[in-house]
Amino acid sequence: MERPEDDVVAAAVGSDDRAYEAALRPRTLDEVVGQDRVREQLSLVLDAATARGSTPDHVLLSGPPGLGKTTLAMIIAHRLSAPLRLTSGPAIQHAGDLAAILSGVTEGDVVFIDEIHRMSRPAEELLYMAMEDFRVDVVVGKGPGATAIPLEIPPFTVVGATTRAGLLPGPLRDRFGFTAQLDYYEASDLQRIVTRSAGLLRLDLTADGAAEIAGRSRGTPRIANRLLRRVRDYAEVRTGGVLDLEAARAALALYEVDDLGLDRLDVAVLRALCQSFGGGPVGVSTLAVAVGEERETVEEVAEPYLVRLGFLARTPRGRIATPAAWRHLGLAAPADSPQELSFGDDV
Repeated sequence: MERPEDDVVAAAVGSDDRAYEAALRPRTLDEVVGQDRVREQLSLVLDAATARGSTPDHVLLSGPPGLGKTTLAMIIAHRLSAPLRLTSGPAIQHAGDLAAILSGVTEGDVVFIDEIHRMSRPAEELLYMAMEDFRVDVVVGKGPGATAIPLEIPPFTVVGATTRAGLLPGPLRDRFGFTAQLDYYEASDLQRIVTRSAGLLRLDLTADGAAEIAGRSRGTPRIANRLLRRVRDYAEVRTGGVLDLEAARAALALYEVDDLGLDRLDVAVLRALCQSFGGGPVGVSTLAVAVGEERETVEEVAEPYLVRLGFLARTPRGRIATPAAWRHLGLAAPADSPQELSFGDDV
C-alpha cells in the first residue's frame, strides 16, 4: 500500500536531485535500518524523558560521515514534537554567535550542532554553562567597563554530531548525558536501505542489483543512496529503466567504482604508492602531490577506507602498501621490504 509521503518523495527527487538524500531520510526510529543498539538506547532515553514530562539529556552522536547523525537529530526532534534548530561548529566562531542562537530557544527545543568539535573555544565555554545551568552570560561593552548580563534559557536539548570525538574537550563531552557511537553498516543492512530507497522512488530494482550496490557502498548509507542514483541514471538511459545485476555492474564500472567500493581516488593513491614509490613508506603530502589532490583530501577521504580494507598502513615513517594492496592491483610486490626506503619527510 502506498503512503501519501511516497508521492512527495518521488516528486522531490524527480524535480531536484539535490533533495535526493533529504527526501529518503527515515522519519522515525522504526524506519531506521541497522544501528540496532543505538536505536534501542536512544528510544529509551526519549521515552523515559517523555514519560517524566521533562527535557531529555543532551545527546552526542559520534561516527564517520554518512552514517545518519543528522537523520537521527531530525528523528529526535520529530519524536519530541519539538522544533529543530540547526547549526554547525564552523559557523560558531564567537561566543556571541552561540548566544544569538540560544537567545531564541523555547522550552523543549532541540539544537543540533553538526561538527561540534570545530567550535571555537570561547563558544565551547559558553555552551558548557548553557547545557548545565540553562543560562548564558552576555557581555555588554569592552574593557574595564564591560558588564556580564545573565540570560536565562528554557530547558532544551543539545544534539551534537562529530566525526572526531577525540577532539572534543573533556568538559564538553561530560555534559552529554547520552553518547551514541555509530558504526559502519553491514552489507545486508545496506541492501535493505537501497531496496527501501528504490521503493520510495518507484524504481524496479532487483535483489541482486541491490546487493551489488550495497557491496560497493563502503558500509555507508549515504554512499549507497548515491550509487543507487547513478545506477538509476544508467538504467534510464541505457537499459530502458531495468535496474538488475548487469545494469548495476555496468553503471558502477562506468563510474569507476570497483568490486570493493574503491573509486578513482582510492585506486590512484594505491597505484602511486605501489608504482611510483615502491610501496613506501612515503609521506602523505608527497603522496597527495603524486595524485594531484590536497593532503586533507587524501588523508580524510581516501585513507580511512584503505586502512579499513588493510591495503594501506600508517607508520611513523610514512604510508606503506600492504601485500593485499599489491594483489588487488594485480601487481607483484617487490622482493625487498618497502620499509627499507622512505620518500618524503612528512608522515
